[in-house]
Amino acid sequence: MPNSKHILVLRFSAMGDVAMTVPVLRAFTEQYPDVKITVVTRAFFKPIFKGLRNTEIYVADFKGKHKGLFGLYTLAKELKQLEFDEVADLHNVLRTKILKFFFSGKKLVQINKGRLEKKNLIGGKQFQQLKTTHQRYTDVFAKLGYQIKLTEPSFPKKASLSQELRLFIFNPSNKTIGIAPFAAHESKMYPLEKMELVISELAIDYNIVLFGGGKKEINYLTALAEKFDGVASVAGKISFENELHLISNLDLMLSMDSGNAHLAAMFGVKVITIWGVTHPYAGFSPFNQPEDYALLADRDQFPLIPTSVYGNKFPEGYLQAAGSISVDTIVNKIKSIIPLKKV
Repeated sequence: MPNSKHILVLRFSAMGDVAMTVPVLRAFTEQYPDVKITVVTRAFFKPIFKGLRNTEIYVADFKGKHKGLFGLYTLAKELKQLEFDEVADLHNVLRTKILKFFFSGKKLVQINKGRLEKKNLIGGKQFQQLKTTHQRYTDVFAKLGYQIKLTEPSFPKKASLSQELRLFIFNPSNKTIGIAPFAAHESKMYPLEKMELVISELAIDYNIVLFGGGKKEINYLTALAEKFDGVASVAGKISFENELHLISNLDLMLSMDSGNAHLAAMFGVKVITIWGVTHPYAGFSPFNQPEDYALLADRDQFPLIPTSVYGNKFPEGYLQAAGSISVDTIVNKIKSIIPLKKV
């Protein structure tokens, strides 16, 4: 085993990418219990890492004292005081490249994001499965000398729900499905009018909890929840940490290609994902989910999928590609995975 006893891990954003580090770090800390991990990330993401053994979080304040080049210098000085041995850069962006210069003398490995492979995947030019992000994370640790096995993952216990959180689950005898209908880009979303039909069908037999973030999302989800019995929205009503507690208790999460899918997966929750102009081949599938849990837009109708890695670029006529997945396909898939009643 390498001599390193303290590894600094860099991953600042985005939420889904940060969440994808958790299964890798959990496996690492179980397989190498003598090695300390310090994760440098944003304050908002701190609850994501709760429960990881031998792991501490160092908050990077890029809007405050760590802003700009001088702020990065300040951050580097602070981090050096932690006396780490090596650096696992799981982000590989300008900020981490700058920090690299302040860590001279320390072994630092940066993630290979496979940018050329992903570029060739766009438009279906070389349509093949690429390495997953989780694999790319483990590759970083492998270069530091640590071989991480992800084949038999463990997951944390479900969080105990407070009385406040139990109010969002109307019928304790029913299974509970989380639904996160939004994504960073509309082209990654299932059309909202169709999602309402999905919810109306599922709400007959399941508890439904809606997740979302922005102000417009909060207003929409609040109004949507009022339309159906057995549907509650937590958007804007509870803390992020409490959202994670609820997610850990779900029987299934229905999500777009977005952060909520990865938050659920890190708890071992079954995750059904809906894909529009992006595609699982780019490597962003939720952790430890069967291939057929990904519901894909019709590539016969939309042959240029994936049109981009992140869903921010697409040709005319592709905006609602996810709508080529039928309501029945989604509802029947969920019903085939989880029984109607708790045993």
